[in-house]
Amino acid sequence: EAMPFTIIAENCTGCSACEKRCPTKASTGDPKKAYYIEALQCIDCGACVPVCPVQAIFPLEEVPEKWKEYTAKNYEHFGFPAP
Repeated sequence: EAMPFTIIAENCTGCSACEKRCPTKASTGDPKKAYYIEALQCIDCGACVPVCPVQAIFPLEEVPEKWKEYTAKNYEHFGFPAP
């Protein structure tokens, strides 16, 4: 079962910096709604993390408690059961 390396949380501003930096185009979304990390495409390189201007991208095990609901949203967006 694939698991996303990163979760994009609520503080995402839709700037698309992560989408532009991702070498596999695993970061996808709509700037007016939300961005997600495609678990099957993500190679766990972490390239998206430092380019996020609002620090909205977290390794799965480091998602702040106040944004834990975004873990489930990221999983469900691609049809995976939430952890």
